[in-house]
Amino acid sequence: MAPANLSETLFKPRFKYPETSTLVARREASAEVHSALEGDSAPCWYRVINRLMWLWRGIDPLEVEEVLSRIAVSTAERTDPQKLDTVVGYRGGNWIYEWSNQAMIWQQKAQDQQDNDKASEYWLRAANLYSVAGYPHIKGDALAEQAEVLANKAFEKSSEGSPYKLKEFTLPIEGSKPIIGFVHLPNEGSAPFPAVLVCGGLDTLQSDYHRLFRSYLAPLGIAMITIDMPSVGFSAHTKLTQDTSVLHQQVLTQLDKIPWVNSTRIGVFGTRFGGNVAVRLAYLEPRRIRAVACLGPVVHQLLTDTECQKRVPSMYMDVLASRIGMPYASNAALRVELNRYSLKMQGLVGRRTAVPLLSCYWENDPFSPKEESRLIAGSSQDGKVIAIPSLPLYGSYDKALKDICHWLKLKLS
Repeated sequence: MAPANLSETLFKPRFKYPETSTLVARREASAEVHSALEGDSAPCWYRVINRLMWLWRGIDPLEVEEVLSRIAVSTAERTDPQKLDTVVGYRGGNWIYEWSNQAMIWQQKAQDQQDNDKASEYWLRAANLYSVAGYPHIKGDALAEQAEVLANKAFEKSSEGSPYKLKEFTLPIEGSKPIIGFVHLPNEGSAPFPAVLVCGGLDTLQSDYHRLFRSYLAPLGIAMITIDMPSVGFSAHTKLTQDTSVLHQQVLTQLDKIPWVNSTRIGVFGTRFGGNVAVRLAYLEPRRIRAVACLGPVVHQLLTDTECQKRVPSMYMDVLASRIGMPYASNAALRVELNRYSLKMQGLVGRRTAVPLLSCYWENDPFSPKEESRLIAGSSQDGKVIAIPSLPLYGSYDKALKDICHWLKLKLS
């Protein structure tokens, strides 16, 4: 008898799963945003539709519209009739169901493919789609967690036929489950490589950054180290606390257990809330890192300014509430707690650090205004700010990443 397909086993109906948008109890009018890094929100969607990032990761834009259309036309029961992506249960029209189904198409193609290169490509497409299925990865979303398992499995399978080597590592933490991460190695040169430790956004998996490595870091001969943010993916067991950098700091202090990278040539790159982690490391581990770069970082204003919080979508505030373990807290209680995550309130940003800091921002970005980047750069003896043009959207994003990676290479030399 043939073994059961992993996706069929994981998604086998057992009980009525909670719908994603109901997992965080706080409710507040959601602002509409059109952000390069976050995507576009609309009144008819709970989730922010992040076409740029999905396209950048390698998902076909026509495939995106096809899946969104299937969700939109569903007549199944919704927890909120005004939100298209709130279909209850694992069935047609449900966000996780539709994106997972699309991923299964590529998973099947990968399994049937004899050519290793094509099989690797198909597995990677499946991994990208499974990751979107779990988005925004709110804690306690059982179906999303199953999609994350499949995303990680597909991502690891894609590495088998890839020209780049992927090494998994496990680092022990006293009193907790170990950290599980990956090292991406360039296909030219020899280990140990200079490396960049990536601190991702709160609504992403570590596998989502494969494109950053393949298109930007690998050509420069730089390896990439990734782990999941606290309360997501392999780090789901760890709650996000005011010590936001606790897991990434463990990686830095145990670099001797990751033999493929040069521990004396380490940089850190953070996006959105990952910028909070990256900048924090500049103060806590200045002897272990040579430079820190941020893209649209969240280190102070969004965490302390009520008006700023009202300008971002409810989904993002729900993600924050979920990550810090306050899914049932009032908006007022959540705002008080978020103040403690500000690096300025912690007495870090604003003080000088010897670690070079680069911060990039978009004009009128509700998540990370230019003052945020200026605050970061002004906190370093070697600080730099880059303003990213809003148009052309994809081209500006691509150039920003190239500029960041070339700056990191210079600092790691």
